Amino acid sequence: MTFQDAPYFDDTPEGEAVAKAYWLNSKDGVRLRLAVWPNEGPAKGTVLFFPGRTEYVEKYALTAGELAAHGFTTASIDWRGQGLADRLQPNIMAGHVQEFSDYQLDVAAMINAVKALDLPQPYYLIGHSMGGCIGLRALYEGLDVKACAFTGPMWDIGLGPFLRPFASVVSTVLLTIGLGNWLAPGTSNETYMLDTAFEDNQLTKDRQMYARLVAQARAHPELSIGGPSIRWLNKALRECTALSKQTPLTVPCLTFLGTDEKIVSPDAITSRMTQWDNGELVMVEHGEHEVLMEGHDVRDPITNKIAALFLAHP
Repeated sequence: MTFQDAPYFDDTPEGEAVAKAYWLNSKDGVRLRLAVWPNEGPAKGTVLFFPGRTEYVEKYALTAGELAAHGFTTASIDWRGQGLADRLQPNIMAGHVQEFSDYQLDVAAMINAVKALDLPQPYYLIGHSMGGCIGLRALYEGLDVKACAFTGPMWDIGLGPFLRPFASVVSTVLLTIGLGNWLAPGTSNETYMLDTAFEDNQLTKDRQMYARLVAQARAHPELSIGGPSIRWLNKALRECTALSKQTPLTVPCLTFLGTDEKIVSPDAITSRMTQWDNGELVMVEHGEHEVLMEGHDVRDPITNKIAALFLAHP
């Protein structure tokens, strides 16, 4: 397999780990972007980092650097429809996918590339938000990792018990009448960080980390997307429902949930983790959705605990 170099933006902020980036093509011809951050010292394996909706590989350079210090190479991806990957409909700012199962084509392309690049084995998984949903499905489909960790995984969307059925029915109706490309009600083309003041955000309580995300969005608007399409919302709700009916897994797992989580469903996370053999749910006091985007006092213990789990399963 030959690889074509892809852009990687390391100009903001300074002092972060820098990745080597490559273009990939999924089986159905969608162009994706892969980033690889090398380990420091003796190689302990490769972490497959599955980012969330709206995200891009540069966002997790800090986490990759912290994992490198523990001996792990990290590989991450721009999923179809976001970052520098191909956008999938005329409104390029809408987060969009045809079928949620299409993300598994991206996973397959990523794994093929990781193997072709001969990145250190064994493999481990970290999935954040939508990446936690994609990662969970990948585990059920045989993703070969020794252990996994999730942060604020989207095992259901945080709509509440009354709004969720309404959203499911309305999105189905709108999809049926040909409006699937439209933005979901209440969302816009503006990226969250440029549309939401720090005081109102539901991602992090750390002002410096939020400023970092704002700076990235301003410096490289081509990385950003806005709200989800109606089709994405409908397919995401269906996928979460389907996953909720799967039998519990046994792969060693840590899941981190902020006590102030408002974006994904805490109930869905708690329910799954109570049934997960070899699984532990860690509550992050006063944490919001992005527990890996908090200050060092919150972030470092999380990264260290994940690294300890991975190191315990060589």
